[in-house]
Amino acid sequence: MVKVGIIGATGYAGAELVRILLDHPEVELTTITSRQYAGVPFPAVFPAMTNTTELICESYDMNRFCEQADIAFTALPHKLPMAFVPELLARGKRVIDLSADFRFRDVSIYETHYQAHSAGDLCKKAVYGLSEIYAEEIKNAVLIGNPGCYPTSALLPLLPLLRKGLIDPRTIIIDSKSGVSGAGRSPSLATHFCEVNEAFKAYKIASHRHTPEIESQLSHAAGNPVKISFVPHLVPLNRGMLTTIYASLQTETPEKEIRNYLYDFYKGRRFIRIYSEDNFPNVAAVRGTNYCDIGLKLETATNRLIMVSAIDNLVKGAAGQAVQNMNLMLGLNETIGLDHAPFPV
Repeated sequence: MVKVGIIGATGYAGAELVRILLDHPEVELTTITSRQYAGVPFPAVFPAMTNTTELICESYDMNRFCEQADIAFTALPHKLPMAFVPELLARGKRVIDLSADFRFRDVSIYETHYQAHSAGDLCKKAVYGLSEIYAEEIKNAVLIGNPGCYPTSALLPLLPLLRKGLIDPRTIIIDSKSGVSGAGRSPSLATHFCEVNEAFKAYKIASHRHTPEIESQLSHAAGNPVKISFVPHLVPLNRGMLTTIYASLQTETPEKEIRNYLYDFYKGRRFIRIYSEDNFPNVAAVRGTNYCDIGLKLETATNRLIMVSAIDNLVKGAAGQAVQNMNLMLGLNETIGLDHAPFPV
């Protein structure tokens, strides 16, 4: 039984990790940390977890944590993980980081959009944890930069088609809608109930920090720099993300051929569901799951492809994909601990 620990277990992504790992048959969740709730039983922070665990949140202590865990999940705000990860790696631990700190091979991109990086030398060692795309690299990794939720929802539909040369990378427009949990658990006016209930707004237009993350991965796939237009929106849902992508085709290609290519590309990948003709994803169908649902439509009058994806931003967009990456690192079937039946309603 592999022992795992979570640094930062009381944010939304951290709590989702606790929920998933408690039911994982091949690992034991041995330690969870929280600066704010040190000494508090986890069910006292999240009453829904009553009778499911007796874990108590601890202050982070490097020596104690390393004694209790072989794999570390860092579910902390950006900038904090870079302070812990170097020593965790030096002590032989494998790390899956849910922040942006290790998502960029080029540390200068991170520093342009976030802040100075104190462990930039590790960025080249880190593997970008988009599970279905980089599975082979993930299997041998010691450090995973777990993707953001918006990038996951956009890259899974786009990367196969960009690699194949089916779409024009100069024409990509990404329009995403996210539930409020994507903003994290810390209270703010922007996520106050009265601000989001019965509301629907765009935010950080052409300036969201996930834009360079998406562009970096698209550029790698295309072999040339790719720039996109990205507009995120906040919708009054607890969880869920719907992304609509627009891109012109390089040449006239039948819709059926594009769909069949996606079927073939993701064949055997349990968590990718490609929808049939004239059917499109709904966030309700992925709630609480590690699925990414993808639908598409070719607008023949403009030769423009329209793709729609849906994920649960806390699962496939964060904790679920992190556990999927852990499974790959351990040589396990990537679905273990994640293959729960979706809620039908």
